[in-house]
Amino acid sequence: MLSRTLLLGAASVLAMSSFAHAETLTIATVNNGDMVRMQKLTDDFAKKNPDIKLEWVTLEENVLRQRVTTDIATKGGQYDVMTIGTYEVPIWAKQGWLLPLDGLGADYDKADLLPAIDAAVSVDGKLYASPFYGESAMVMYRTDLAEKAGVKISEKPTWDEIADAAKKMTDKSTETYGICLRGKAGWGENMALLTAMSNSFGGRWFDEKWQPQFDQPEWKKALTFYVDLMKEAGPPGASSNGFNENLALFQTGKCGIWIDATVAASFVTNPKDSKVADKVGYALFPTGGVENHGNWLWAWNLGIPAGTKKAEAAQKFVSWATDKAYTELVASKEGWANVPPGTRKSLYANPEYEKAAPFAKITLDAMNAANTTKPTVKPVPYTGGQFVAIPEFQGIGTAVGQQFSAALAGSMKVDQALQSAQALTTREMTKGGYIK
Repeated sequence: MLSRTLLLGAASVLAMSSFAHAETLTIATVNNGDMVRMQKLTDDFAKKNPDIKLEWVTLEENVLRQRVTTDIATKGGQYDVMTIGTYEVPIWAKQGWLLPLDGLGADYDKADLLPAIDAAVSVDGKLYASPFYGESAMVMYRTDLAEKAGVKISEKPTWDEIADAAKKMTDKSTETYGICLRGKAGWGENMALLTAMSNSFGGRWFDEKWQPQFDQPEWKKALTFYVDLMKEAGPPGASSNGFNENLALFQTGKCGIWIDATVAASFVTNPKDSKVADKVGYALFPTGGVENHGNWLWAWNLGIPAGTKKAEAAQKFVSWATDKAYTELVASKEGWANVPPGTRKSLYANPEYEKAAPFAKITLDAMNAANTTKPTVKPVPYTGGQFVAIPEFQGIGTAVGQQFSAALAGSMKVDQALQSAQALTTREMTKGGYIK
């Protein structure tokens, strides 16, 4: 009896000791569908890593960017894993703010990453964040509404073609709007769309001497086109709509054309969430008269801040969430069409994925069409597709986004918004030492 009591006591002490030594990882992530799904699947991680507990901080995109940037720049140490984009990775790595990911394990298979994505999250050949999903941008449209309106959208449409189709698809009496485009202010919200759009019209943020270009005809043409089209064929309150709001509009059948990130395709074609799942067609990002399909290329990635004291546990989590086995886990639970896209060559060589995801080829074509080293038709001193890869862009992009959101809302004229964008960008670039 005594020995049994001693054994039970020892077991209790061991259990308490194990619990006491369990590490808690705090993970900051965006409230996009793929990340929400990841949280629901973490029982699999817990079974494999019972000594690691996970604590989630899930935020709207603009708020996430602000919080993680402040935390990592001030060495706040609130987070052990951060969801960050391809904009932040090279800038933060060069600042010494991110740990190199050299402990992801033999099963991770870095060589399987799509070359463009691998390059975007590596510095000097070292991985500084692991891509969770990758994307370009494309046209998603209602095939039934297009047929009803008597319009066809080609595989490589022009903006004029899109505008004509959107106007003909619009029926405001039934709350059916021809087009949904981002209007919510933010460098990664409306400015992602509008920068790509300007690129497709032949515009650029800066000339070779870092002089802002909002006073040039290409930007005026792009912004005027955007505002006029959204007023005529867009939903009310569009200046408040970002990715998630437009996704909801499209899924509920209130939007004829949506031009946004390719990652949205699995959500609009999922019959559990989308009323129009079997009525979606796809095309490349439109052009505005030049050979540039927007050059949008992005990945949401998991990075580890240099200030964490839990680097080993953090790398275990990053590896679990971004290796090939995670893709298979999602496929087993949600089907192949819903796995995170755009990061691995093996996914696009998988016949099961190709069969389940009618958008797979156009997604890969869109990503391959993007050239972030030459984002514009005219020469520029920067890289990036739907953003400019300089540290100042985060602040400048959001400030410009506020002017353009105001133009969409009707509280400012297009010319005023462009003048304001030119002035504030010139001021900040002068302050940053780009302009002498």
